[in-house]
Amino acid sequence: MKGRIAIIDLGTNTFHLLIVDCSGSQAPKILHREKQAVKIGLGGINKGIITDAAQLRALTCLRDFKKTLNEYNVVQTKAFGTSALRGALNGVEIVQRIRQDTGIEINLISGEQEAEYIYFGVRSALDLGIEKSLIVDIGGGSVEFIIGNRETIFWKQSVDIGAQRLLEKFQKHDPITAEEIQSLNTFLETALVPLMDQLHKYEPRCLVGSSGTFDTLSEIHCVRNNIAYGETRETPLTLQTFEAIFNDLVTKNRAERLKIPGMIEMRVDMIVVACCLIRFLITRFSFQEVRVSTYSLKEGVLASLA
Repeated sequence: MKGRIAIIDLGTNTFHLLIVDCSGSQAPKILHREKQAVKIGLGGINKGIITDAAQLRALTCLRDFKKTLNEYNVVQTKAFGTSALRGALNGVEIVQRIRQDTGIEINLISGEQEAEYIYFGVRSALDLGIEKSLIVDIGGGSVEFIIGNRETIFWKQSVDIGAQRLLEKFQKHDPITAEEIQSLNTFLETALVPLMDQLHKYEPRCLVGSSGTFDTLSEIHCVRNNIAYGETRETPLTLQTFEAIFNDLVTKNRAERLKIPGMIEMRVDMIVVACCLIRFLITRFSFQEVRVSTYSLKEGVLASLA
C-alpha cells in the first residue's frame, strides 16, 4: 500500500486519528496523531443507543478529521467503529449519516477483530518475548483481553464491560463508595469467569496495558518518580505504584482527581472504575509485572496493512 493513509478509531470515549506516509521503502512514517474526547457512549451505552448529543459530537469531530485528511492529501482512509457503535440500535443509521456528511466509510468491526488489531499494535510497540502475557485494552464500551506472546495469540475475548458502561452502572457517588466497589467486583466475578479460566490455563505473568487508562497511570507514575515521560512505544509503570495511585483515586472526587499531576480531563471521569477493573485482575491473579504499550488498535491496523 502506497501513499498517505489515515486510520481512524471511533472508540466509545475517544476518537483517534493516525496519518502515515507509506510512500517510501522504509517503515511507514507517522505524520499526524490526534485524539478527541467525543464520548459517543455517554448517556446511551447501557441502553444500546447513541444519543442525539453524542451523534452531534461525533459528526463535529469527523468533520474536523476530514479537513485534516484533505490537508495531508490522504489517499486512503480506514475507519473502524467499535463497541458503542456496533452495539447501538441506531449504529448503522449513524454510520450512513457520517458517510453522507463526511465521505468517511466506517467499518463496524467485531470485538474479536478489535482484540486482534490490539494485539498487533501492542506487539509492534514492545517485545512480548516468548513468555505469555495478558494484554488488556480498557475502552469505554468494551474491554479486550488477549493472552499471547511475540509469536501468537493463544486466546482472546472482547467483553462489554468498558469504563463508560461500568461508570454509569456502578459509580453513583463521587468519590466512589466502598459498597459501589464491592458491587462492581461482584459483577466482575461473574463477567470474567472465562478470562479467569484461561489465566489459570496459560498462566501469563505479565500484565500489558494498552494505551488509554494505562497511559495516564504511567504518566502519573513518571511524575511521582521524577521520570521523563515522552512519546515512546512503551512507558513505565509498576504494580506497587499502581496500588498507590488506586488508593489515591478512590478517595478523591473529580475536582481533586484533576489536580493529580499527570491526570488529564479526558480520563478523569472513567479512571476510577477502570482502575477498579485493573485492581480486580491483579488481586485475583499473580502477575509479576505490568508494562504499558502506547500502541493500540490503530497501530495494529497499520501493522496488519504492512
